Amino acid sequence: MYTCMHVILNLVMLAALFWIMAAILFRKEIRAIFERDPAAGGSLEVLLTYSGIHALVFHRIAQVLHRMRIPLLPRWISQVGKFFTGIEIHPGATIGKGLFIDHGMGVVIGETTIIGDNVTLYQGVTLGGTGKEKGKRHPTVGNNVVIGAGAKVLGNIKIGDNSYIGSNAVVIKDVPENSTVVGVPGRITKQDGKKMELSLDHVHVLDPLLQEIDELKKRLEQLER
Repeated sequence: MYTCMHVILNLVMLAALFWIMAAILFRKEIRAIFERDPAAGGSLEVLLTYSGIHALVFHRIAQVLHRMRIPLLPRWISQVGKFFTGIEIHPGATIGKGLFIDHGMGVVIGETTIIGDNVTLYQGVTLGGTGKEKGKRHPTVGNNVVIGAGAKVLGNIKIGDNSYIGSNAVVIKDVPENSTVVGVPGRITKQDGKKMELSLDHVHVLDPLLQEIDELKKRLEQLER
């Protein structure tokens, strides 16, 4: 009985130590959650219930082993992380500081993906490759980028800093800084040349087609005058 309780106590202490270390190592990611998710409670709640943080913990472990060129184990760890979180991050992906994966189910981040700092990904986002080419075949995402639910960013393309990719958009070409992309295929529109705010109302994102239609209407009105 004493031995069993001793083992349980040791396991509890190890688990507590693990989460304390996670809170220290992922403090910027935890801060990002509080800044961008109004539903976030205390730090303990974030550590225990946010799948985005859990996926990053698995990724950091797998990435270290991947860089050590240890075979099989990194991919196995990433698949375990996928099983528990619904988020698949290849061990070869490079991820900056302050990444926030909101909800996260169905998020896929490919092997040669590079993600900058303070990026936000919503559920169902794919940062994937195209074809079977070798080398750099996944996107490079800049700093302060927001990628909406269900969006697909495919191929060796660059998403500029402070850009917003609308929900369900399919992006296969480079995106300049301070841009909004919507539609299938993705169409680029400038959001008044300003940095996209994380509090953006997704429903009222500017649509480039509607902007063109408005411009045509204004021209017709001028001609009628």
